[in-house]
Amino acid sequence: MVMFLFLVVALAVVVAAVTLAVVGGGEGEGPLPEVDPERLHDPLPLDRPVGRADVDALRFPLAARGYRMADVDDALNRLAAELAERDARIADLESALAGAQAAAHHVSMEKPVHGQGEQQ
Repeated sequence: MVMFLFLVVALAVVVAAVTLAVVGGGEGEGPLPEVDPERLHDPLPLDRPVGRADVDALRFPLAARGYRMADVDDALNRLAAELAERDARIADLESALAGAQAAAHHVSMEKPVHGQGEQQ
């Protein structure tokens, strides 16, 4: 019986301590102090193109219901802009390559036949 009373008193002390810790014990303005929301620590680099390692290292901070939408939106917008820029660059390079190949093919077709056009 003494052991049971000891456990009940110990449980009451633990519950009271946890309640005081959450409520703040009368110190401060509210039950819990206001905390600034966690922000993205290592955003994508602004001074250079985004690489595979940058995307692999990207970690979003957790919020109350998952991830902060603003951080995810910023990262996705940056990646979309990078991909659009790379797609445009690839299209330009492919166009230039096709033009160079067509010009090289045209020049090779117009080579003079050996013996023609020579003066004797």
